[in-house]
Amino acid sequence: MELGGGGAAAGPGQAGPGRGGLEILLHAVGSLLASYGWYILLAAVIVYLLIQKVSRSWAARPSSWPGAADVSVEPDIVVRRQEALAAARLRMQEELNAQAERYKEKQRQLEEEKRRQKIAMWESMQEGKSYKGNLKLNQEVESGASTSSAVPKSKPNKKPLRGGGYNPLSGEGGGTCSWRPGRRGPSAGG
Repeated sequence: MELGGGGAAAGPGQAGPGRGGLEILLHAVGSLLASYGWYILLAAVIVYLLIQKVSRSWAARPSSWPGAADVSVEPDIVVRRQEALAAARLRMQEELNAQAERYKEKQRQLEEEKRRQKIAMWESMQEGKSYKGNLKLNQEVESGASTSSAVPKSKPNKKPLRGGGYNPLSGEGGGTCSWRPGRRGPSAGG
């Protein structure tokens, strides 16, 4: 039984009149895919991603569609938006002005304090006192400390960097950094 119909049967090595072009085409496509298959696949993925991105951007902009120009915008909505925007700007400007006023007041207070300190220094210098010592005394009196400025303050308990028994020449306590001199001469002894 022949599936191909009547006439002479085409063998496995013989090509029929319609199959010759198809086999050549399949061979050409197969060799093209074998040589450049990954490049073609990569190009197809890139084209697919670009089409997706462009379609999303078109969907995001309804005004870009031809029928979108026919949609009318109500003027009262636009006016309300502009009024709300103007009110928000005015409120933000008032907050900024209030912050600037607080900052100026704080700066005036700092300048006044510096001026008072300079006046106190000048007066103490006129009396023959040390102005630096006077400032220290004034600060101590203000803070409520009654210690004398002549007695030096002891440093807070500070932990020493190394223990008291550390000697760099003994080779102890240095951790892994011990150095030993190399062997003398090329002989192995004996």
